[in-house]
Amino acid sequence: MADTLPVDSLSITAVVAHVDETKGSDETGNGSVDIPYLSAAKALQAHGDAVKIQVWKAAAPDSNETSGYAPISGAALKKAVKKVAELEKKAKKVAEQAAELAAKEHAAAEERERVLDAAKLVVLKEDASLPTATKIKIRNSVENRGKRVKISGWVHRLRVQGKNMTFVILRDGTGFLQCVLTDALCQTYDALTLTLESTVTVCGVINELPAGKTAPDNHELTVDYWECVGKAPSGEEAISNKVNENSDPSVKLDLRHLVLREEKASGILKVRSQVMKAFRDHFDHRGFVEVTPPAMVQTSVEGGSTLFELNYYNEKAYLTQSSQLYLETCLPSLGDVYCLAESFRAEKSHTRRHLSEYTHCEAEMAFISFDDLLEQLEEMICDVIDRTLAHKPSADLVYKLNPNFKKPERPFMRMNYTDAIQYLKDNDIKKEDGTFYEVGEDIPEAPERIMTDKINRPILLCRFPAEIKAFYMKRCPENLALTESVDVLMPGVGEIVGGSMRISDLDELMAAYKREGLDPSPYYWFTDQRKYGTCEHGGFGLGVERYIAWMLNLYTVRETCLYPRFTGRAFP
Repeated sequence: MADTLPVDSLSITAVVAHVDETKGSDETGNGSVDIPYLSAAKALQAHGDAVKIQVWKAAAPDSNETSGYAPISGAALKKAVKKVAELEKKAKKVAEQAAELAAKEHAAAEERERVLDAAKLVVLKEDASLPTATKIKIRNSVENRGKRVKISGWVHRLRVQGKNMTFVILRDGTGFLQCVLTDALCQTYDALTLTLESTVTVCGVINELPAGKTAPDNHELTVDYWECVGKAPSGEEAISNKVNENSDPSVKLDLRHLVLREEKASGILKVRSQVMKAFRDHFDHRGFVEVTPPAMVQTSVEGGSTLFELNYYNEKAYLTQSSQLYLETCLPSLGDVYCLAESFRAEKSHTRRHLSEYTHCEAEMAFISFDDLLEQLEEMICDVIDRTLAHKPSADLVYKLNPNFKKPERPFMRMNYTDAIQYLKDNDIKKEDGTFYEVGEDIPEAPERIMTDKINRPILLCRFPAEIKAFYMKRCPENLALTESVDVLMPGVGEIVGGSMRISDLDELMAAYKREGLDPSPYYWFTDQRKYGTCEHGGFGLGVERYIAWMLNLYTVRETCLYPRFTGRAFP
């Protein structure tokens, strides 16, 4: 607090306020010696005209003066008084403006209440003389132009134009439709309080728009009757305040159920649906049989470090890493087989291309060669693209989400692992410690992607060393240190497929178990495939999320999932 000072024999005291124009503060200061104000004007505002102001005076260098507080000069005091007057005038003006604004807001609120009260008296009735409305989905709106229809959906966008017209973009999951409400239709209580994401049912006639106007599918529904089915909240709970494009990624994940209503998120999932259908059509057209392998297993495929363990009736079990071994058992009875099923990897990776749960497209083929396998992979990747783009709604979404998408040219580049190691050296792509990658070392994601993006075309990376690949992979007959294996690399996303020829010889498989330290007993059913009539066979696994992320040029595979699962995320 400011100090006090006796001023006469009657011991009347005056307040003394201290000001330090370099170290003081008008926000936290109290005028004391230890906590001075920054300005004399603040001292006058706080203590009135009678205050005795002491200003800190720093002694000049190389002088005999002593630093300390001294009474404020007459000129400085006059300047401070003027400043206070200006501040008071400004504060008065701000207060007047605030009062004026409050009065206007109060009047507007009263008028709003009056209008809403009047709107409650407006009751809509469907005109019985009109033709009965046909209930349709928005996807069928073009073929129903000129007819009276009934459509239900969610308010995706809302624009009020004066008192007698409201535009609503309706969404029902199959498309978007512009609806126009006029006169009494937009003067009801529900119309005046309509919010985004409210559900409504509208009746009316769909007409093509004249030249120069635009709307989804180039038409709009002129509403003759409508009703609100479910009102979404406004204010702080409005969906635009809960989640928007500027929301933190963690908020978007927590509110994924609301994010799914956005055009981008729903568009990605629609493309995903068509891609899944395209994979099935591709395999069906080539005579493959779809099977549904178990998700709970007691053997590993890709090593034990990434297994999710669970208690299965007091026995140790795991969520499957891959269905490959089960697919192989189907070859003698069903021929070539495939599955589209979930796989699980307990990888504590926070990269934009890793998931703990993902959709795995896996296939196994009998009586094939390594070249046959490579041809099948290339053909499948391209055929699925062609089938997806042949579906016009999906093609429109693909090019809306990724305007620069181009179908890959065939044939894909084929590169051996050893050539990739040399490419990294030739292009000065090194490890974090500054050394080069050498033959026998795994090529991590980062250098692999740098190489793929520089080459800028799909790559079939083949013939990896046996020591860095899974136990079941067949050795190259021309070099037993290598495997007949392949990774398919795509620009922008990296590896999307891993495949190989499988060991067909029983003795070789038993040796592989021993080399990897695996007990062959739990794998008896897999081993029997070599015992009861073996053959040359091979297969692959494709990550559907990575495939879609590549197609749509998405930053992360998480965007391709309905509800992504990764380290630390198992909800909602």
